[in-house]
Amino acid sequence: MTRSPRIAIIGGGIGGLAAALALERRRAEIIVCEQAPAASEIGAGLHLSPNALKALRVLGVEDAVIALGSETDFLTIRSWKSGRITSRMRPGSFRQRFGAPNVAVHRADLLGVLSGAITSADIRFGARCIGVESSGRGAVARFADGREIEADIVVGADGIRSVVRNAVCGLDAPRFTGCICWRGMAKADAVPRDIVVAQGTMWMGPHGHVVQYPVRRGELVNIVAHFDSDSWTEESWTRECDVAEVTTTYAGWHSDLLRLLRCSPRWYKWALYDRNPAARWSKGRATLLGDSAHAMLPYLGQGAAMAIEDACVLAAAVARHADDLDTALFVYEQTRAPRAEAAVLGSRARARENHLVSHWARLKRDVKFAFREYFSRDKTAFQSAWLYSYDVGCELR
Repeated sequence: MTRSPRIAIIGGGIGGLAAALALERRRAEIIVCEQAPAASEIGAGLHLSPNALKALRVLGVEDAVIALGSETDFLTIRSWKSGRITSRMRPGSFRQRFGAPNVAVHRADLLGVLSGAITSADIRFGARCIGVESSGRGAVARFADGREIEADIVVGADGIRSVVRNAVCGLDAPRFTGCICWRGMAKADAVPRDIVVAQGTMWMGPHGHVVQYPVRRGELVNIVAHFDSDSWTEESWTRECDVAEVTTTYAGWHSDLLRLLRCSPRWYKWALYDRNPAARWSKGRATLLGDSAHAMLPYLGQGAAMAIEDACVLAAAVARHADDLDTALFVYEQTRAPRAEAAVLGSRARARENHLVSHWARLKRDVKFAFREYFSRDKTAFQSAWLYSYDVGCELR
């Protein structure tokens, strides 16, 4: 193939925009199809671990993301009841250890950086994909308004309920994890001064945990609360609820946490799902990326990181095998699937340990965390060095 490949990306979230930028930099012709009517700001924060920052470095936007994010010197793990610190990890040392920092960002800021770096891709809103089929030496994406797009490759970056995944893997439902999540966002200057919000904190207790960390250069505090329950199964990130629902769930937890929860003016809730890793990532010229291939629980903080790594590897494979895109998709899957599957399964294991009910099981876990802090060569509470040390840029050389 001597011409630039034409690639349609279904989904304009983090994975979709990262793929658009990565492929554009490799001189592909890109169309991004996003079902939302316009770009919108979902008030959510997310962690970008060192491997994510190294992938953003490949895309040329690492510095821009760091400038809008928040780096913390410590991540503390605290007891749900007493507030006692059971572990104190030093993400502030990650630059030296892993070659990049750990940064917390507002999701809208990351999307803004990615979209702002894209120069030639055709980004279309209000484009709801309803089906994908391979056709000869390409693929066709069909949309709810009757339009069709033919491309050399169709990339499904359309999330956990991916239409493209259905075309690649057949119908299979996401797995409800039995956990409900609530998220809030507080202005840092609205939080009582005796509550520390400049550092990341994780409160761990029976049946649940709460994570708080600063975003947007420390101006905001992102709060995400997880609790074992099957009383709510809707997946939407935009379903509002009253703060009383959150404080009632965590009644009896430490007073500092309860005071912090009340500082967010809005709360949203959703049921937490994941998927088993896809048995295959491609069928013909349709392929998967990000959550459509490997939707995972957030407990290793790798959802966005894996999607951005996927984007870098896909673009490199397409560039290297521009004359044989079937081989490009094969190389992409073979490179990415083992690492993504390990992250999915590792996140599930982490979920079980986060919500231990037995007092003695929690004590044993906390002793283990403390031991790791002082004696483990890994020096991360969740033994994540294998994730953080990975550099997708080296993979592409």
